[in-house]
Amino acid sequence: MKRIIGLSLLSAGLLLTACGSQQTKKATEIKDSATAMSADSASSKTFAASEVDNKKDPTCGMPVTAGIGDTAHYENHVIGFCSTECKNEFLKNPKAGLAAAELKK
Repeated sequence: MKRIIGLSLLSAGLLLTACGSQQTKKATEIKDSATAMSADSASSKTFAASEVDNKKDPTCGMPVTAGIGDTAHYENHVIGFCSTECKNEFLKNPKAGLAAAELKK
């Protein structure tokens, strides 16, 4: 009798462990999938020149009408950049770059 109860408890414990690991695996897969989707969404977002307050990328001087790959908010302005790299460079010293942005009136 003790042997049957012991085996039953052991089986139940193994079942719960297996079930728990599958739930953890599913949660990880869902999280990874959501992260991939948000990364895809972020990289595919496009901005129109009318959505930003500058005429030129303040880092490289490219006109925003050629394409905007990223934006940043600075001193109540939405600044458009051709790439995330240009945005990151601007954020190192935004005051210096703001003059080069040729803000719209």
